[in-house]
Amino acid sequence: MQNAKKAIENTSNMKTILITGASSGFGMLASLELAKKGHTVIAAIRNMDKSKELLKLAEHNGCAEKISIHPLDVTSADSIEALQQFLKKIGKIDVLINNAGFAFGGFSEEITMLEFKDQFETNFFGAIAVTQAVLPFMRAQKSGKIISMSSISGLIGFPGLSPYVSSKHALEGFSESLRLEVKPFGIDVMLIEPGSFSTNIWTTGKKVAEVSMDPHSPYFSYMTGIENELKRGSAKQGDPMDVVQLITVLCEKRRVYKLRYPIGKGVRLTLLLKRILPWRIWESVILRRLLPKK
Repeated sequence: MQNAKKAIENTSNMKTILITGASSGFGMLASLELAKKGHTVIAAIRNMDKSKELLKLAEHNGCAEKISIHPLDVTSADSIEALQQFLKKIGKIDVLINNAGFAFGGFSEEITMLEFKDQFETNFFGAIAVTQAVLPFMRAQKSGKIISMSSISGLIGFPGLSPYVSSKHALEGFSESLRLEVKPFGIDVMLIEPGSFSTNIWTTGKKVAEVSMDPHSPYFSYMTGIENELKRGSAKQGDPMDVVQLITVLCEKRRVYKLRYPIGKGVRLTLLLKRILPWRIWESVILRRLLPKK
């Protein structure tokens, strides 16, 4: 009898979790880890051809029956509408993980308005659209969690990455307001703020304005210095599973009392220095590190 009761309790602790951008990086790894723990994972993927790798790994890990693939383009109103209809059918959503995104680099003068808008459409407006789709269900059940993947770039501006940095700063502000709006309905909102981790966002997930990489650009040597710094930093990148473990803990916690969760090597120290150093010192440190030596 006691074992049966425990089994029922364990089942009741299982969550239905929607993860956007689940075809790679943190999204894929979190989908697999949460499914292995018995949660029902809705892996939302824009390009369905990229679902093959996730399904292959799910089979290998014995958790394929816990993962369902759902096509979702967070920038498409029709796709968001289809998601809402899908959620009506399943009638429950416990956790949303806003993970879909990419990084766009280049110098602000040389980046077109269309490129800025494309960055925001995915990283910011896409997260809002999916959040709006799940909120009615969470309010009705008087519970839910919304976890948005931000970045240290949501707290610190870096040269050559203004579209990405701006989108993450916007996500931070939105999430802070949202947490205060939905807390009375039993819904928790959280931000995970990774530093540099070994995922594909800085390789296949990063786009750079072609003009900033042109040797004739006035910013070319500066852009080259930034690219070299990113390459040097790759040796110090953290294990993405550390972030996945944090995601898992937040999904499974009964209540969450913090909004922000910075994670990664040196992230807390960097944030502390940004807060306490005079701007002229902070600025000189950044520029000395990135500008080409004369």
